[in-house]
Amino acid sequence: MFELHHLSAVDQLDWLRRGEISPRELVDHYLARIERLDGDLGAFVTVTPEQARQRAEELASSPGRAAALWGLPLADKDLTARAGVPTGYGSRAFSGYVPEASDELADALDATGGISLGKTNAPEFGMPSYTESLVAPPARTPWDTARGAGGSSGGAAVAVSAGLLPIAPGSDGGGSVRIPAAATGLVGLKPSRGRVPAGTGLDGLGGLVVPGPLARSVADAALLLDALVGAGEYDHATRAPSWDGGAYLNAAVRGEGRFQLGVTRWSPWSDEYEIAPHPESDDALALALRELDALGHGIEDLPDPGAEPGYAAAFRTVWQSGAAGIPVEEERLDLLEPLTRWLVDEGRKLTAVDLGRAISWLRDFERRTIRAFSGYDAIITPTLAMTPRPIGWYDHDDPERNFAQQCAYTPWTSFVNVVGLPAITLPVHQIADGLPMGVQLIGRPGREDVLLAIGAQLERRLHWDRRHPPQW
Repeated sequence: MFELHHLSAVDQLDWLRRGEISPRELVDHYLARIERLDGDLGAFVTVTPEQARQRAEELASSPGRAAALWGLPLADKDLTARAGVPTGYGSRAFSGYVPEASDELADALDATGGISLGKTNAPEFGMPSYTESLVAPPARTPWDTARGAGGSSGGAAVAVSAGLLPIAPGSDGGGSVRIPAAATGLVGLKPSRGRVPAGTGLDGLGGLVVPGPLARSVADAALLLDALVGAGEYDHATRAPSWDGGAYLNAAVRGEGRFQLGVTRWSPWSDEYEIAPHPESDDALALALRELDALGHGIEDLPDPGAEPGYAAAFRTVWQSGAAGIPVEEERLDLLEPLTRWLVDEGRKLTAVDLGRAISWLRDFERRTIRAFSGYDAIITPTLAMTPRPIGWYDHDDPERNFAQQCAYTPWTSFVNVVGLPAITLPVHQIADGLPMGVQLIGRPGREDVLLAIGAQLERRLHWDRRHPPQW
């Protein structure tokens, strides 16, 4: 039986603009699905039905149907403040906090005509690559609810994958859009640094973090990317040079071009941590390469960039320094989870010289990596080294082991944030028990359009937009 969530986000927007459905009807549809299904999934930590319905009625009575996402339901990741809505940052230390002002991303989404249905589940301050906090049930991949959805945008990914939202914004500081997208069978895009301003607050981390879309199709991801890019001026933000190639949705719909692709399984984490990709990870990459070859793209192995013995220490230093800036009073530090407390404590030991050296090292790494990738239109890697991890797999008592486990699971995502390049994960593969596995494409600076075009070509061959988990 047909239901509204069976439509793509692009088609839902078209129906809204033509008056086939009203914003209130669509909001009510998704609120009903959240109420019925989310208890087993952990996508939301707060649902705001009254505010959402009021917003839907206000939009219906306004003349602004041309707004980029007019009437589409969305939700804010619980690291994004929205005035009047509880915002806990996934932490007991912020229990009961209700901000008086919204972050710029929330205001930008309002400017697009979107309707927030609440706050999606996120781990404590977005630090882990999984979403299993002490303040909410874990975010579970709808494909196997015994397994986690990844993080830190885990709740947003679950909501889109299970049809509780048409699309959702996430934020990505080390893979936090791409990791949960891969674990839930979605398209997830991290824009170039500066393409979508990251705003202010807890999400900066020295330029590592950027908002990005989670969607079931490449076109839906492009729709949300266009909205984020075009949402207006952001205070306190630096933009990359304007993109003049038209709407990103056009690139996703056309899906044109033949490109030169470099293939690598290299990870800068491998000098300090054991990186051992599972066969399912290699299978996803092999499938993508066969399809790309059949499409006529040039494919060659990327020469090994060589050892990067300073990467792990430099990245940890920046991550720890970001944690040290979390505004938690001394008497509430014991409320932090062991991983966060370790990051905070180590970060507070750092000197300005320590941080300066780490940033300088990572900037040199950025230049070397972009130079090594410059001969290709895109670089392709697996997205994850393993299948989605079982709930409880991470060691919550030993933070250093926990950090090593995260590096082993996600060895190819964080360095893309360091170098500031755009990247997209595509759910190309399903293993025998239905779990999704993805590949990552890394583009040249500012060339999200190439990633969307390649993604659209693969989607037309593999039809992942037609795959749905049991809750669908």
